[in-house]
Amino acid sequence: MQHLSKLLEIEDSKLAWVLRLGLYGLRTQLQEALKEATKDPGNSICQELLQELDELLQAKILTEKDWEVGRTGDGEKITPHHPITPSPHLSWEDVFEPIQPATTGELKLKYICEALLTDKELLQYVGEYEFHSSNDTDLWNELQRLLLRVPEKLAHVWQERILAEVSQLGALEDKLSLQQLSFCRNEHVYSGLKGNIEAKGLCLSNNIGFDPQLRMETRDGEFDVLAGIVSTCLKFIDIDTCLHHALKSVDRFGVRSLDSESEQAKYVTALLERFHRVLATAEADPAIALRARLDLDEAIHSLVYLPTCDRFSWWGKLQQEARRTLNGVVEKARDAGYQVQIRPLWGTYADVYTWSKDDLQLEIGGIPGEVSACLRVYAKINDEVLPGRVLFRSSLEA
Repeated sequence: MQHLSKLLEIEDSKLAWVLRLGLYGLRTQLQEALKEATKDPGNSICQELLQELDELLQAKILTEKDWEVGRTGDGEKITPHHPITPSPHLSWEDVFEPIQPATTGELKLKYICEALLTDKELLQYVGEYEFHSSNDTDLWNELQRLLLRVPEKLAHVWQERILAEVSQLGALEDKLSLQQLSFCRNEHVYSGLKGNIEAKGLCLSNNIGFDPQLRMETRDGEFDVLAGIVSTCLKFIDIDTCLHHALKSVDRFGVRSLDSESEQAKYVTALLERFHRVLATAEADPAIALRARLDLDEAIHSLVYLPTCDRFSWWGKLQQEARRTLNGVVEKARDAGYQVQIRPLWGTYADVYTWSKDDLQLEIGGIPGEVSACLRVYAKINDEVLPGRVLFRSSLEA
C-alpha cells in the first residue's frame, strides 16, 4: 500500500483523484460481494483488505480541492457524488473518459446514453434501443425508465455510475423533486436532477388518489394494491411510447405497440373494464370473483416491453406483486368448497405448452426455447379448465 499512499498524498493530482475514486468503487464492490459470499475461503482476507482500504481512504477524504482537479470541457467544476461501481463489462478507463463539452443544441446526457448502449449485458434486456428525447429533462426520464426493465442489481450499478458522471456536467442527484404516482405505499423509484440539468425523478405515493378512471377510493386492502398497479400502468402508457400489449381479447394474433392511439384506447378500455369487474364481483360467489381476478391479472401482465422485462426488474416485480394477490382469492374459493388449481407458466416452453393456448412466439429477448412472459396463469376450478397463455422465445432450431 506504500505507493498507493504516496500517490494519494500528492496535491492537485488528477491521477490521485482517479485512484481515490477507484478505491471507493473497489471497496463498494467488495462490501457487496461479502454479503453473498459468507462462506468463501477468502472472506477473512477480504475483510482485512477492506480495513486497509478504509484506513487509506479515511486519511484522504474527498475535498472540494480534490474535485477541482477534474473539470468538464467547458471549465465547470466537477461536483462530488457517490463512488462509482462499474458494470462487469465496463472498465475504469470507460468511467473516467473525459466528457466532451456539448455543442450548441446538443444534449448534455448524450454521451452517457451512448455509453449505456455499449453494455452487452444490458442490451440483452432492452434490445437495439434508440433514445428519442429532444431535451435533457426528457432524456433523463427516458434513461431511467429504460433501467426499470433490467434486473435491479444491474440497474443499480448503472444508476450509480450515471449519477457519478452527471456530476461532471454540473448536475446533482435530487431526491426531493419527484413526480408522484398513486399507489398503496410510498416508494422511491428513481431520483431527479438539479443544477445544470433539471429533471424530476419518480416515486410511488399514497398521498395522492388513484387514477380517476378507476373510480375508487382507498380501502386499505389488496384492492389498493391492484388499484395502485393499474394506476401505474395507465400512467406509463401515457409517458412511455415503448410499451406494447398482448391482450388476447383485444388482439389474439400478435404483440401490438401502444404508440398507436387506437390500440392504446382498446387496451385501456379492456384494462379498466376488468378492474371494475373485480370490484363489482368482490362480494359475489368466490368462483365468479376468482375468474374476474384472473382476467385482470392477465390484462396487467399483457402490458409488455419488447424484449420482455426481466422478472427481477422493477417492472417485473411490480407485475409479480399483482399476481401474488391471487393467492387470497384462491383460498377463499377453496374455503367455499371449490377445487382450485393455479399454475404460473415458466421455464421451457416444451414443458408448459399443454397448459396454455393461443401463445405467441417472439424472436427477440429471453432464452431460446423458454417462456419470456406468462401473460395468464393456468387455472382449473372444479372441472372447468382455464388455459394459460405465454410469450415464448423461438428455439435455436426455429
